Amino acid sequence: MLSLGIDIHKMNGVVAVKDDEGRLVDRFSFSNDKEGIVQLASRIRRFSDQIQAVMESTGNYWIGVYETLESEGISVVLANPVKTRIIAESRIKSDRLDASLLADLLRANLIAECYVPRKEVRSIRALVRHRVTLVKMRTQIKNRIHAILDKHNVIYQHGIFTKVGLEWLQSLGLPEIDRALLTSNLQALRNIESLIEENNLQIAKVALNDEKVNLLMGFTGIDYYTAVLLLYEIADVKRFPSPKKLISWAGLAPSLHQSGDVCRTGGITKTGNKWVRWILCQAAHKACLYDPKLSRFYKRVSARRGENKAVTAVARKMLVSVYHVLSRNEPYHGERSDLRRLKTNKLKRRVQTDFHA
Repeated sequence: MLSLGIDIHKMNGVVAVKDDEGRLVDRFSFSNDKEGIVQLASRIRRFSDQIQAVMESTGNYWIGVYETLESEGISVVLANPVKTRIIAESRIKSDRLDASLLADLLRANLIAECYVPRKEVRSIRALVRHRVTLVKMRTQIKNRIHAILDKHNVIYQHGIFTKVGLEWLQSLGLPEIDRALLTSNLQALRNIESLIEENNLQIAKVALNDEKVNLLMGFTGIDYYTAVLLLYEIADVKRFPSPKKLISWAGLAPSLHQSGDVCRTGGITKTGNKWVRWILCQAAHKACLYDPKLSRFYKRVSARRGENKAVTAVARKMLVSVYHVLSRNEPYHGERSDLRRLKTNKLKRRVQTDFHA
């Protein structure tokens, strides 16, 4: 079995091929573009069929190489850069991770591997995450509009970004430059709103065709967007042997500090999937108010630990229930069937309205 280590950068990459004894068989560079990746695959095909490749998960630079090698039937391992670096520095005593070192770690079975879902799942993940980016951009634009109004001590009693509020903004008599800035920001806001609506519709179509999304909407605080995010970030729930593993992966597990006989727990680790952690905390705020069982749990914890920690505890409890719902493929035991039916009908109307339009 040949081990192939690939050190990828934005513009290029370096490949080192080693045999079972650790002898260097080949070393070469390639450009990280379509033509260079095709040449890389062609050169790799010259070796034996028994070959395994490893590369680091650095930004999005690895995706083109990974998908090309995968399509060629080559086994590819995606290494976690942080964890692999710790192993390399402590056991191999190297100051940097290069292609040769990656190949050595692969031979020694010391790669901290990242889970790589199917291409379809990766595409939907990108779609869902893009909505977060768009919403952040919308918030930035609204903040700029507020800054212009604050500059002139303009106060409006009602919602600024309602239909009436937007008409009022356009009628304001401001100095020429600030008037131009306000007009520009309002135009940008309309464009972002349009992009968010289009993105929401694409996500709704994905949700409508997935039965597991319907199951997750049985939770109070989980709509179709939250359900799609959870489902496609988790991908295959069976890769987690227990709910505790899923909680740890999401960074919702309490941190642990132990020295001798003294053992203390602290705040959550926040080391894991930030998307799942964020969306569950958002959903937990509604569940604390409207889910009878979780509301009682929230009140008990908040009385002892405070509101913020109680919300995090509810999010953790919800994730345990999400694990069981997905692994058993059955509804949430505390769901309100009328609420899930309402969410489902609203989702169908949203997609059907676009279809008829």
